[in-house]
Amino acid sequence: MSKYFYILILFCFSAVQLYGQESVNPNLANDNCVICHKEMDYMPDNYSNLDIHMREGVSCSGCHGGDPTSADEEKAMSRAKGFVGAPGITDIPKFCGKCHSSIEYMRTYRPRIATDQVTQYYTSVHGMRLKKGDTNVATCVSCHSSHSILPATDTRSTVHAFNIPATCNTCHGDAALMSKYGISSDQYKDYSQSVHGKALLEDRDIGAPSCNDCHGNHGATPPNVESISHVCGTCHVNNMNYFQASVMAEPFEDMEFHACEQCHGNHLIKKTNDNMVGVGEESLCTDCHSKGDAGYENAEAIYSNLHNLSSLYDSAKTKSVDVKVKGMNDIDIEFKLKDAHQSLIQARTLVHTFDTVKVKAKTDEGAADAEEALKLANIEIDEYFTRRYGYGIATIIFLVLAVALYLKIKGLGKD
Repeated sequence: MSKYFYILILFCFSAVQLYGQESVNPNLANDNCVICHKEMDYMPDNYSNLDIHMREGVSCSGCHGGDPTSADEEKAMSRAKGFVGAPGITDIPKFCGKCHSSIEYMRTYRPRIATDQVTQYYTSVHGMRLKKGDTNVATCVSCHSSHSILPATDTRSTVHAFNIPATCNTCHGDAALMSKYGISSDQYKDYSQSVHGKALLEDRDIGAPSCNDCHGNHGATPPNVESISHVCGTCHVNNMNYFQASVMAEPFEDMEFHACEQCHGNHLIKKTNDNMVGVGEESLCTDCHSKGDAGYENAEAIYSNLHNLSSLYDSAKTKSVDVKVKGMNDIDIEFKLKDAHQSLIQARTLVHTFDTVKVKAKTDEGAADAEEALKLANIEIDEYFTRRYGYGIATIIFLVLAVALYLKIKGLGKD
């Protein structure tokens, strides 16, 4: 049953895809721009019937002007009819903005869509350079494409979350182009190996940040602006707040260090672990602190507290699994483990306070829960073996009684 069910689903999916590729809004059935260009096999290279404009009935003339009702090429492409042809690179934002900057017009198609994209674009590094005549920069079509524009929610769209890194990499991965601006071209490589990149590109976690989540969309900003640490704080709120209220905030500012990225980096952000704190080989604290200063001692103390809680939690978790395998009651144990794990998470976040007292208070709280979970687990395991011994002894007694009964019956038979 399941085999034929999946075959049916695959067939339906293929049919929907085929229909989507061939179907065009009925309003375009008599559109001579489309008819003639298809007959002459002169459609744009990246043309798709799935383009959001085509599907909404906004055909070629919607952007390029002209008269789509006329089959006469001269009339259809008459300047008197508003034909403008392909815009120059510097004209593209204004070209798209004819519609996308008009609240009245966009309300017909997408009532909630923002209409300040062009204004935002000219505040970006791309827009500011374009105004100065730099035609190498990204414009609307560089990211959205021109004749196969799909909604950002469509996984096939060039601006869907899964595809944005590759879209940005079209320009930012071009070493020759980036060298003109003194910009590295390995951002995509670094990002794809980072904790964020792996979550988005490998685990398909749409909640993971992509390029635009940190740098912005239409108002994309350079990576070295002071606000980038606050960008991290839009997701990692507690970390940012703890750091800003910490003793390290002012020295970082005095030394013109960024906050988050000073320790974690920007594109190649590695998955955090407790060894990043402390004074070991993976420690980030020792980049600035050396043996004998207060920061070094604080780092050592914080790591020790985290390590102790983590070890206790792991031991209790292992015992809990053993309890579950043995079929004993693990409900209270799991509650204690959840509390201990929550304390461990909070303690790791409190690292950004650089306050050993606060970290220790939280790790002590978690350690108490982990120890209680261990105690409960040991009780359940002892009870398990007690029951086994009891069952064993009871089994032996039953066997002895059975043998005795058998012998008794056998003896009565001889009499």
